[in-house]
Amino acid sequence: MGSDMALAELKQYEGSSPRPVDFDAYWARALQELEGQSLDYELVPAEFSSPLADCYHLYFTGTGGARIHAKYVKPKKPEGQGPAMAMFHGYSCDSGDWADKVNYAAHGITVLALDCRGQGGLSEDNLTVQGTTIRGHIIRGIDDLNTDKLYFRNVFLDTVQTVRILMSMEHVDPERIGVHGLSQGGALATACAALEPRVKLAVPVYPFLCDYRRAFELNVTTSAYEEIHYYFRFFDPHHLREEEFFTKLGYIDIQHLASRIKAKVLFVTGLADTICPPSTQFAVYNKICAEKELLVYHEYGHEYLPYLSDHTLQAFLKL
Repeated sequence: MGSDMALAELKQYEGSSPRPVDFDAYWARALQELEGQSLDYELVPAEFSSPLADCYHLYFTGTGGARIHAKYVKPKKPEGQGPAMAMFHGYSCDSGDWADKVNYAAHGITVLALDCRGQGGLSEDNLTVQGTTIRGHIIRGIDDLNTDKLYFRNVFLDTVQTVRILMSMEHVDPERIGVHGLSQGGALATACAALEPRVKLAVPVYPFLCDYRRAFELNVTTSAYEEIHYYFRFFDPHHLREEEFFTKLGYIDIQHLASRIKAKVLFVTGLADTICPPSTQFAVYNKICAEKELLVYHEYGHEYLPYLSDHTLQAFLKL
């Protein structure tokens, strides 16, 4: 209903945005850099309290020396090693309220909810780039000669570090970790599961950051991808660098990471989504080779999805 393609077409769509020829080498180098990052962290008791869970602000040092914040919520009395989840938030938002994390902790699931650098939360964005930094994070670093300066490269690596910190905790079973998020968070859950193959479950919901060229072709000024429109309008009005632009964005296009995923995937999408068009999302889903399930909300878009919280909790309880 209201999709940019019929569902049958969506299930066959393989994406249109280019994959850089050195894509695998790019991420191998990034993960090698991450190996040098410490998993040490600092805990600060939260102002929020619950009889069901212990709540902390957790700080760690991410790539480039940035101070990264996450909300950490653990069961009050963990029994041995239990499951855990990394939670990722939507674009420009933050890690959200404590209460939904307490719900998971009450079911024995430890939660670490990341704040993305320089967005609505407490994480630091210390990235210095050449070129524009206006209108959004997708294009942050796009004009820098160093492709490692793309903003989302560091955020993807932060998600991996988040999961590895969970794996290092005594009360967490490193074999029972899942990732979850909506929109930008769905993209980060996908990227994390791809870059850290020990993740066992991924629940991405209407993910962002995929198939940028397709997004650009579909009413980009009314979608989450509007900064691509602004980039061409202000910096390349004749589209002389269009191919270079979309190829460079390919490094941070989650459709090109999807085939790496080993985790079981519950992929959630709404066919009336005008913010992150369904075709861009299916470019990702169709490349996932691991065990996967598709949950389609036919009349829903980029919005509250009924029973989604129930489906997600049930999926994580199976960990």
